[in-house]
Amino acid sequence: MSETSTELAVLTGGPSGPEPDPARLQALVVRLRTVEQQRDAWRTRCEGLTRERDKERKAVRRLRASGSYRLGRTLVTFARDPLHSSPRLLRRLVGRIRRPAPVKPRKSRVVTPVLPTHLYVAIGLGLPALRSFVLALQRRLLVEADHRAVVLTDDPAFSLLRKAGLIIEYLPDRQTWHRHRPDRPWDGVLAERLSRLSGEHAASQVIFVDPDHPPALADLLGRPDTTPPVQRSLQQS
Repeated sequence: MSETSTELAVLTGGPSGPEPDPARLQALVVRLRTVEQQRDAWRTRCEGLTRERDKERKAVRRLRASGSYRLGRTLVTFARDPLHSSPRLLRRLVGRIRRPAPVKPRKSRVVTPVLPTHLYVAIGLGLPALRSFVLALQRRLLVEADHRAVVLTDDPAFSLLRKAGLIIEYLPDRQTWHRHRPDRPWDGVLAERLSRLSGEHAASQVIFVDPDHPPALADLLGRPDTTPPVQRSLQQS
């Protein structure tokens, strides 16, 4: 009886055989699982090699179908034996050399015009009036986007209007400034701030908003208003 038959007889037992050995049975199960794992690993490796082989074959086919490969092969053939090269090969080589490269059309660049900047000085407006003016200015730019708007305000709650999409700058009001910096005149600080903002934003116009009569949308558009006439609220410096 062979060793394998003896192991099977010992493991399985029989009517007259010995009882199965659990230790040897466990060892045989471990060996079987190891063989299965090795088999699966080899299958995975073979599948990966097959995919890599197919990928390389596709790359070789694309290379052989390219014009650069055919031209290089023609040059090599002509260099090895120029005297016995066929006339057809020479004509194809000369034609490839003389053929001009295709000229790619240049893409036209769309130049976005730079809009001028208007600096609106909204000093002395409370938050409700400032909000109405900012919203009117926002609608004005939606109707006719002919400039960029920068608003200078002295209302400390100006940050609530950031969502309007305009550039809002802040300068403390006259009373607040005098309480903290009585040594510097507020009018001089305002002039310095306007000069700096005009330089930073390259403002082409500085427009002062009348705090008693803030402009409506019709005033900003320069169109006649149907409401009762009031004093014009925009004064250009």
